[in-house]
Amino acid sequence: MTQDDKISNGMKSIGKILKGYDPKVDKHISREFQAYGIHLAEELDDYKHRGLYIKLAKTHSRSLLEKAFSFCVDSNAKNKGALFMWKLKELKISTSAKTPASQRGESADKQK
Repeated sequence: MTQDDKISNGMKSIGKILKGYDPKVDKHISREFQAYGIHLAEELDDYKHRGLYIKLAKTHSRSLLEKAFSFCVDSNAKNKGALFMWKLKELKISTSAKTPASQRGESADKQK
């Protein structure tokens, strides 16, 4: 049995597998929030902190992230990642101020 016979039986040589491997495309992304976090990191030119954006995509609502992202995309800021984090913080503060304490899980005596 020759190597060509093994390849024709469904097995590929390691060389052929490695030729088809693109490390930029073939990441181990299995969930949608991971893909969205990577998308945020790439669009904000902050690929170094892609783990942070994946964590944010997992734990924060998509609407907050989209609002902060749309604010940053059109800006001419040098550090869009920092601007994104600042805007996300501002949005979280404004939404928590609008939400009644009963929905946030706070008791009535903490409001006074």
